[in-house]
Amino acid sequence: MPVSSGCEEFHIDPGEDFSSYRRSPINHNYDMHPLMEMSRLQDLANYLMEKKQCRFVSPDIQKNSNFFHQGKTIDGRSLDEVFERIDEPKSWIALYNIEAHPEYKMFLDEVISSVRPIVEREQKNIFNVGGFIFISAPPSVTPFHIDRENNFWLQVRGRKRITVFDHSDRNIVSGSAVEQFIVDRSLDDVRLNDEIAQLGRDFDVGPGDGVYFPATSPHMTETSNEWVVPGDAVSVSIGVVFYTDYTRQQAQIHQCNTVLRRLGLKPKFPGTNYYTDIIKGGFGHCLADIKSRYRGYKPPPGSY
Repeated sequence: MPVSSGCEEFHIDPGEDFSSYRRSPINHNYDMHPLMEMSRLQDLANYLMEKKQCRFVSPDIQKNSNFFHQGKTIDGRSLDEVFERIDEPKSWIALYNIEAHPEYKMFLDEVISSVRPIVEREQKNIFNVGGFIFISAPPSVTPFHIDRENNFWLQVRGRKRITVFDHSDRNIVSGSAVEQFIVDRSLDDVRLNDEIAQLGRDFDVGPGDGVYFPATSPHMTETSNEWVVPGDAVSVSIGVVFYTDYTRQQAQIHQCNTVLRRLGLKPKFPGTNYYTDIIKGGFGHCLADIKSRYRGYKPPPGSY
């Protein structure tokens, strides 16, 4: 159901051909939401900075760089100075886990409520809804990487090119690399090279545009100077992310596959065989349960 703030009704329009299992363009009107105003985002950043949930990258970062970010500014500027100069070239700040702020948690829940019926027709039980906001001035990039969650990526200010790759193509990211990320939180083997760079699908997005892509879809972004005019030189994007029973089962299968791989076997990627996936998912769940109970193991997010 669409939701409203004041007299404005806000919603995502995923389109008639939408499927939660594949990447696709979407439309929305959250660029008009009051919580997306820059002054409100600065207040949110100050709130999250105290919780160590703001991230900064080097201005020289490239699409094929390690996705390294840190909790303090690269040049020692204060957060207020960052926002005062946010329209300077290569400025970049990410606000992580915005659901920590009560107003933005409500905002994220409202966003998901507008798409919950259509997503849950295919993937049951949406849970752990979160959000990440990226604020940058061109030229800037976000390196090639994958995430654990399904993602409704919404552009709310400025323009950006987001390139999304097929999450099921093991020539782009190998099965072992996906497992390593899901289980051990490592992106070391998730790297862009010339052979796969042309396999992605580009989405050029502006305010009101967006992209949906499923969990573990490789992606990267680029903000160029082409659209910049005085007074409009900042890109703001928000990733509204979530897990489902399906993504949880996938993570549990990856946990099982990791064990099998360490035994010298070559396990098949999730989705190859329905019945094998059920067995592997159950084993992965039991394994995580035993390790968490007796070894102090902390299961990966969304997997337990």
